[in-house]
Amino acid sequence: MEKKQFELCIEILRRFNKAGILKDFILIGSWCVYFYKDYFSGVAYIDQATIKTRDIDFLINDPSRIRREVDIPALLKDLGFVTIMRGSKGYIKLDHPDLLLEFLVPEKSKGTDKPVALPKLGMNAVALRFLSFLSANTIKARVEDFYIILPHPANFALHKLIISQRRLKQDKAIKDRNAAIVILSALINKGESDAIREVFNSIPKKWQARVIKDLTRREDRELLAILETAE
Repeated sequence: MEKKQFELCIEILRRFNKAGILKDFILIGSWCVYFYKDYFSGVAYIDQATIKTRDIDFLINDPSRIRREVDIPALLKDLGFVTIMRGSKGYIKLDHPDLLLEFLVPEKSKGTDKPVALPKLGMNAVALRFLSFLSANTIKARVEDFYIILPHPANFALHKLIISQRRLKQDKAIKDRNAAIVILSALINKGESDAIREVFNSIPKKWQARVIKDLTRREDRELLAILETAE
């Protein structure tokens, strides 16, 4: 991870915290792998310097609960972020040479291909499937003198295994699987195999089958043994 990219990420978090909106967001995506480092202190974990991604994604589980009005594009403008529109539906992203910031919300039962307005934030969000799984079980990680909310590592890893099979681009699918295995292995080393089983038991049988299929193809006997004992 480049120092410049990391410092920019931290500055975004600082500004969101100072504006009083960081508590409304769950940081998801590959940046979680870095911020899990304290959770896994004392056990074998991946060299964080190898984690590189431009995308920084924030999940808003319930946009209606946002109370503060903060114009996020204006808040980050002096850092060099510019507002871009993606797709025919007009999804808003904030673009910077080092980072691409986007907001996501869980897809409702009927689903939608239109952006979800976030008028208090001057943004909109993309609605995607499976995101409620990430917000259902979270932890807090300390960053400087404040905290960020992250999905529990078990939820994060199993979610990565599920969506990896839906990826159209093979390189992204491989990246998702690798991140998932790193996190699951760290949980085992930390003595939290039961946490993996508990989260696995909470997901629909169809999702469970996808996870088992992927691990079987990879011949990951250790993880299969843990999940196959789940009730």
